[in-house]
Amino acid sequence: MSVPAFLPRPQLQRVFDALQHLGYRIVGPVARDGALVYEDITSASELPWGVAARQDAGSFRLEAGAGERCFAWANGPQALKPLVFAPVEPLWRMERKGAGFEVRMTQATCRPTAVIGVRACDLAALALQDRHFLGGLHADAHYAGRREDLLLIAVNCTHPAATCFCASTGDGPQVSRGFDLALTELDEGYTVAVGSPPGEKLLALLAPAPATADQLERERAALHRAAAAQTRGLPGRQLRDVLMARLDHPRWQEVAERCLACGNCTAVCPTCFCHAEIESASLDGATSLHLREWDSCFGERHGYIHGKQLRPGTRERYRQWLVHKLATWHDQYGRSGCVGCGRCITWCPAAIDLTEEAAALCAGAA
Repeated sequence: MSVPAFLPRPQLQRVFDALQHLGYRIVGPVARDGALVYEDITSASELPWGVAARQDAGSFRLEAGAGERCFAWANGPQALKPLVFAPVEPLWRMERKGAGFEVRMTQATCRPTAVIGVRACDLAALALQDRHFLGGLHADAHYAGRREDLLLIAVNCTHPAATCFCASTGDGPQVSRGFDLALTELDEGYTVAVGSPPGEKLLALLAPAPATADQLERERAALHRAAAAQTRGLPGRQLRDVLMARLDHPRWQEVAERCLACGNCTAVCPTCFCHAEIESASLDGATSLHLREWDSCFGERHGYIHGKQLRPGTRERYRQWLVHKLATWHDQYGRSGCVGCGRCITWCPAAIDLTEEAAALCAGAA
């Protein structure tokens, strides 16, 4: 791949122009309704210029004070997951034909999409989603259709939130893989690194100058400060055995008394993939759509099998979520299901801190 390049801040619009020239739909972060959310955008002017985000357990606030930067924040409630694993989508359609039914599989409606502003933790999460939906004998066609033409312009995270702990999971703040282009925002512009042939093609259209040694040194220093600034962390990267040995720990009941079982943590988690399948029939019974929609292990229907509720209370549901995320994912995918983005902490209305709960459960482990 090419050597790192540099794009002055006034030239950021050229990235948008090049993407549109190549036929991409562009998705990027915008400030809306007190949060930073991904939306379709067409211009660099729509990015959150001068916006910072203050996050803590159960708290997210937008603030001014980022100067002339547009990526001086860690993340919002969304990640890449909604772009590839749709919150609700039809899998097939049944239509009455005489005495029987005709079944037609549906296809995902997608077009080449470029996402700008992707963080390292979300690239790590996308890699886990890829393993789940694409790694088996039968790839999920709907996910694959959206994933195939996804171009990812990452931004190295230089302003971590108080809830971030990606350094402890090994998933940030610097992007290392899974991107097409990677930017690092400096006061005067952006260093640019290439991660794929499509990224090389895009960079060729921009024809930027090489980054200077001083710019690359300031990039390294900013990323070092971002990692050092993180005060939260998991007690280790391999927690499987200790958590499986403590399924009856009293801490499960303590956290259950605070947890609302609302499912916010699973909705914002970039790696959660649980779903339910439901039928949506027309009033005349002539047609029916078989829908897949996001589900949560905190919901009552998730733990129900015919005649029995496997997880009747919040204690069992919280335990299922945390043990699966931090322990049994190792059996499925060879690593934890947590990438340290901190969204479950920020967006929990009860301000429950996953790192605090993990530390309490693992306290005293050899």
